[in-house]
Amino acid sequence: MNLPRVTISAPHRSSGKTTLSIGLCKALTGAGYKVQPFKKGPDFIDPMWLSAATGRTCRNLDLFMMGEDKIRESLQKAGADADISIVEGNMGLYDGMEVDGKGSTADVARIIKSPIILIIDASNMTRSIAPLLQGFINFEPDVMISGVVLNKVAGARHESKLRTAISTYTDVEVIGAIPRSPEIGIIQRHLGLKPAKEDAQAMSTIESIGAMVKEYVDLGKVVAIARAAPDLPGVELPEITVPPAQVRIGIARDEAFTFYYPENLEALTAAGAELIPFSPLHDESLPKVDALYIGGGFPEVFMEELEKNVVLRATIRAAVERGMPVYAECGGLMYLSRKMSWGGISREMVGALPCDILMHEKPRGHGYMIMEATGAGGWFEPGAKMRAHEFHYSEVVDLKNTEFGYNLARGKGLDGKHDGIIFKNVFASYAHLHSSGSSAWARGFVEHVKRNAVSPDMQP
Repeated sequence: MNLPRVTISAPHRSSGKTTLSIGLCKALTGAGYKVQPFKKGPDFIDPMWLSAATGRTCRNLDLFMMGEDKIRESLQKAGADADISIVEGNMGLYDGMEVDGKGSTADVARIIKSPIILIIDASNMTRSIAPLLQGFINFEPDVMISGVVLNKVAGARHESKLRTAISTYTDVEVIGAIPRSPEIGIIQRHLGLKPAKEDAQAMSTIESIGAMVKEYVDLGKVVAIARAAPDLPGVELPEITVPPAQVRIGIARDEAFTFYYPENLEALTAAGAELIPFSPLHDESLPKVDALYIGGGFPEVFMEELEKNVVLRATIRAAVERGMPVYAECGGLMYLSRKMSWGGISREMVGALPCDILMHEKPRGHGYMIMEATGAGGWFEPGAKMRAHEFHYSEVVDLKNTEFGYNLARGKGLDGKHDGIIFKNVFASYAHLHSSGSSAWARGFVEHVKRNAVSPDMQP
């Protein structure tokens, strides 16, 4: 299968990968190309920016949660009708969970046979860029480093020295040089601070990045590198038929709740669910639904506004008390608690779960998770193995009288041993699942809803 593609990576974090990826997506889209974005690894924020830049849904490629076959399937399914696919890497090119680099950006690029464009923070170096680049080229020779973009270049003289060193000691072509400037620095720092859906100036920011990349990076050479990617063996894609909706699931979607993998939503639809959006921030009533799905996000940033929506909080609490099925991940768990405390300030939340939330300055859980379902609450088959990820600064405190949905073999979860609060028909955990790696999740959720559906009262 011919599928033009390129992976954007760097020697280390904070080199400019996200800026370059967003800029290429926007500049190439503006030039008339259909660009399919991907993000390597578990991430919600970068994919929102990439989706906004292209007008196409960004897909994650995560080896730990998905496995090699699902990565190839996702790439070919989403990229089949695109002119070019752009994969944004994470961390440094060779950084992975294991010393052999399993799961690194280089490993994923090798699996999908993708050429790599390396963006290098060139500040405070000249000739030393050559051995740095030589090391990356020779460390794993089957990794295709096909181009270099220089970042934070001090001026024409600096750029000339860098280009000369690279051309003298390597065969890799420099295809762009982005200057160091206060404006670009502000943009780069801003991208990691908030999701595009929370940012009123998101499109203006994306336009600025796209214009910068168009000016300083040779788009024609980027396209040529992508088109030189070797053909991929065709993957037999499963036929997806969407059945008539059997249940209606309300999904929390607003500035506070933005963390959803698109594959999860698609899997629920394929399992027979109609997804009805609602806003915990702005709506005073729930739509007519049989269950709720409250994903992750940053409810702590909006805890004052969430507290003020007294009517909806009471409606959700009453629905939970009557047995409405609710699946909540991370931020959703926090919202369902009694109260949330951050920086000495406490705000009332839904009060559906017998626990409180305490925010910390440093992460309390960060990384991949391996879990075994306990079967509690009838949500998952006992003993079912699942892989997920977590990233939370919050801690569940004063948890009383609950069963747990998962036993942990890896990860922090609630207490280092368990995750998944089971309360009535609520399943609330810190784990972010991806349906490509937890294929039974969506169908199990829908079946659980069918067995336990409860319509909400429109007023508390």
